[in-house]
Amino acid sequence: MTRPPQAIAQLAGDAAHPWLRGIVRFYQLAKGVLLCAHFTGLPVGTGICRTRVFGLHIHEQGDCSGNPPDPFANTKGHYNPSGCAHPAHAGDLPPLIADNGRAWFAFYTDRFSVREILGRSVVVHAERDDFTTQPSGNSGSKIGCGIIQRADTSRICGSQHIL
Repeated sequence: MTRPPQAIAQLAGDAAHPWLRGIVRFYQLAKGVLLCAHFTGLPVGTGICRTRVFGLHIHEQGDCSGNPPDPFANTKGHYNPSGCAHPAHAGDLPPLIADNGRAWFAFYTDRFSVREILGRSVVVHAERDDFTTQPSGNSGSKIGCGIIQRADTSRICGSQHIL
């Protein structure tokens, strides 16, 4: 992508995952939104099978605070303006597949516009989303969170978007 994103969410981990960092860029296109994301510091599996899969969702509220058992409780539920069952929430994103704690993905969706998600949050969950269990796919605790904000294009140099 040679143009700057319209919105960005910069994610940080909870107290148990202080090394987790991520950035999700949102590009408004004619008929949908392109998301490009990069994460580091994700929990790593053990042994030879170190790949891990994590749930990734847009949540209703842009408030990455909470309480000790749920440090991102104030994000509320998945963004779901149409009242669809999981996994058809507008905020349901593809699974995040991490290798050695790092993950990258690009995803196109027509479930929302950038304008509709500004001020909401992106959340990484500790487990994979099973795409069945209601209402959130049994994806475990929230381990990382970032608020979706309008991108400051004055701080972005061409296509050199660095995490």
